[in-house]
Amino acid sequence: VGCTQHNILNLIISTGTSTVTNASACGSYTWTLNGVTYTTSGIYTHTIQLASGCIQTDSLILTINSFTTSSTTISACNSYTWPVNGITYTLSGTYTFVTIDPTGCDHVDTLHLTIHHVTDSVLNVTTCGTYTWPANGVTYTASGTYTFTSLNANGCTQFNILHLTLT
Repeated sequence: VGCTQHNILNLIISTGTSTVTNASACGSYTWTLNGVTYTTSGIYTHTIQLASGCIQTDSLILTINSFTTSSTTISACNSYTWPVNGITYTLSGTYTFVTIDPTGCDHVDTLHLTIHHVTDSVLNVTTCGTYTWPANGVTYTASGTYTFTSLNANGCTQFNILHLTLT
């Protein structure tokens, strides 16, 4: 009695922690913190209790960018130079070209191409007097080689050549 008692308190205050991660991805993103794969933009949280009993909350601010595509159908005569890649094609077919868009994702251009070819028609005619060429409706009175240019059924240039011999 009459003695002073000293109480000593060793107090450790632990606080929870939190982190914020900003991320963007093409198509999907797997958050390494929880192993979950996300396919839509949003704000996601992951909360755990630490050994100290405090709560740790981590946040993910996620932007998911989409892959983009475009498709073009072209019909051309003899050849076609695709402005997307500068390549000249001479055969019909489906062609693709992949680039990276401003968001860092793939952009796929597809070309559906039909190539029609220039056609030639050569006609050798020997007849008396005059000849009316059905290709252009012109009546010729002298022998010679005549050319008439028209468009074929595909819209391509057709060269009609008449070798005419009048007797």
